[in-house]
Amino acid sequence: MLHGSFSRILFSFAYISFTMAEDLKIIGSGTKEAQYQSLLPQIAALIQGENDLIANLGNIAAALREQFKWFWVGFYLVKNDELVLGPFQGPVACTRIKKGKGVCGASWEKEETLIVPDVDAFPGHIACSSASKSEIVLPVYKDGLVIGVLDVDSEYIAHFDEVDAVYLNDIIKLIDA
Repeated sequence: MLHGSFSRILFSFAYISFTMAEDLKIIGSGTKEAQYQSLLPQIAALIQGENDLIANLGNIAAALREQFKWFWVGFYLVKNDELVLGPFQGPVACTRIKKGKGVCGASWEKEETLIVPDVDAFPGHIACSSASKSEIVLPVYKDGLVIGVLDVDSEYIAHFDEVDAVYLNDIIKLIDA
């Protein structure tokens, strides 16, 4: 009897884990905070137990783009002293970025989040797409070292703010957990 109950519990847990990985609950309305608060535990569940960084970054990028419908969401990873395009969602992108160059390279070099309300006003901005109008870039850490950046672009001017910075940083912390 105990064995049968335990099996049903295990099956239920496996089913919940599987459906969580396959189905995100996307909130179409509500505040930006509410959308992040709904998405954050779903991303945590999605990457829990998966040790492959690329798989996790791919799912994070997909989840963020699905929820917020941003123009471009993706990661650049540090390789041989430059940023190399990693998992992303959106149109094709720049493949390699030098340290200190563009918004991504500047965020990596400074090890800080950069919110750029108008990319055309950012000195040295690298225009992978002329449709991108504003951007937020956050350094991604693993074991205390910057291993890459999360880059999010919008086709709207001044689309990102401190709310995005706080919640995207919370999502990035899941990678280093």
